[in-house]
Amino acid sequence: MADRVAPRRPGMRTVLAIFAAVTVLALGGVWFSRAEDRSGTVANAPKTAAAQKAHPVREAAEATPERAPREMPGVRECGVGKPVVEPKIITLNCSNAGVVASDIKWDSFGADGADGSGVVLVSGAAGGGSPASFPARLRLYDVTKVDGMMAFTGIEVSYTGATPHAKAKEVYTIA
Repeated sequence: MADRVAPRRPGMRTVLAIFAAVTVLALGGVWFSRAEDRSGTVANAPKTAAAQKAHPVREAAEATPERAPREMPGVRECGVGKPVVEPKIITLNCSNAGVVASDIKWDSFGADGADGSGVVLVSGAAGGGSPASFPARLRLYDVTKVDGMMAFTGIEVSYTGATPHAKAKEVYTIA
């Protein structure tokens, strides 16, 4: 009698190879079918300020016909850098960074001025004294164009409790 060869079942490696090939083909088909969706992604992405300025037609459509939008002034850190709108920290004494307003919460922040509250931190003296904090109301004023950017150049600090220098109100130049 002749030996018969029994039909062979595929091994585990063969099954895994077929599964991997089918999966790759399916995922590739999905990826290629969505190629049109991906091509519009770059066009719809948010633009940087420089890219938005390159499209004057879009800006003209967004501005109201009565008047152009005003640039919102900010605060420059010790008169350096780009103004920050609604800063949380402002260095009041730039000569030694010994007086800083922090934890600032703005009640109003506009093109003509800003009002808020925070804590004025006064570092210890050169003798190693510990820093102290004083709650205060803050008012930004005197908007000026500095290095081509609108910035507040004055801040008024009105202490709501104890004061660091026996003055209930202090004025600092911050530009």
